[in-house]
This record gives sequence, C-alpha cells and structure tokens, in this order.
Amino acid sequence: MKTLQKLTLTALAISSLALAPAHAGEKSVAGDIVAVASGAGSFNTLVAAVKAAGLVETLQGKGPFTVFAPTDEAFAKLPKDTVENLLKPENKEKLVAILTYHVVAGKVMAADVKTMKAKTVNGQSLDVQVGDGGVTVDKAKVIKTDVAASNGVIHVIDTVVLPN
Repeated sequence: MKTLQKLTLTALAISSLALAPAHAGEKSVAGDIVAVASGAGSFNTLVAAVKAAGLVETLQGKGPFTVFAPTDEAFAKLPKDTVENLLKPENKEKLVAILTYHVVAGKVMAADVKTMKAKTVNGQSLDVQVGDGGVTVDKAKVIKTDVAASNGVIHVIDTVVLPN
C-alpha cells in the first residue's frame, strides 16, 4: 500500500513539474494561437471569425505570430449586425482583411513594445502607442499581455481595430 502511495505521489509531482512554467514568471504554453484563444473562453467571436475566414490553418502554422486579439466584449461594441454580416460567405474577403490587420509577423512580447508603426499581415500598419496609461493599438487599449502560444503570443485588446 505504501509503495502505491509513493508511486502516486511521485507521479503527481512529476506531472506538476511537466505542467509548470520553465522559468519563474513565464506562462506555460497550452498550444498554438487558435488553441489558446479557443480555450480562453473570452474569444468565442474571434475564433468563429477566424474559422469563417478560413484562417485556422494559417494561425496554427509555424509562425511566429503576434495577435492583438479583441475580446467578445470588443466585438459587441461594433454596430448591431456587423459581426453577423462579416461572417457571411460573401464577406469573407473583408473579414480576412480585418482579421489579418490584428496580426503581426514575429513574436513581440510586451517588454519589446515601443511607440511605432507595426506592419500587419494584411500589409497595413497599426499605430502602437506606449504611454503612462498603458499601450494602445489604433486606439484599442491593450488589457492583457504576453498570453503565450507555441507559435507566438496574444495581446488582448478591448476594441476591434479596422484597417483603412
């Protein structure tokens, strides 16, 4: 019986080490950008839009990517019926343009962010401002940073940003 208890405790200790972050303060990585966003519970609209736009495989790719991810509440700020219209197959091109405007090639951690123009995957640039009130991306406030994924990082924003 004691041997079984020791084996169980050893297995629990090993599994907790395997799940623990590698360095103090580092967040563990639970999968690619899509998996992390899907599991978070606050990006349901974003994940639905990524699926409708046919961008799942891209965002599951090698990357690395930096995604400025609007929350469900951010999408709710859009005018009534905007999301529903964007999810229609005939608006796929527009949806892709909007979603790729939220993605920057490379992995940019919060500590590396500075006031700048950041070129997005759709070819246009985001206006990134760093100030006393925090970081904004095209006037969307960054509300959470450095959500790690195996192929990049997610920074959470409170507003959907729209390309020109």
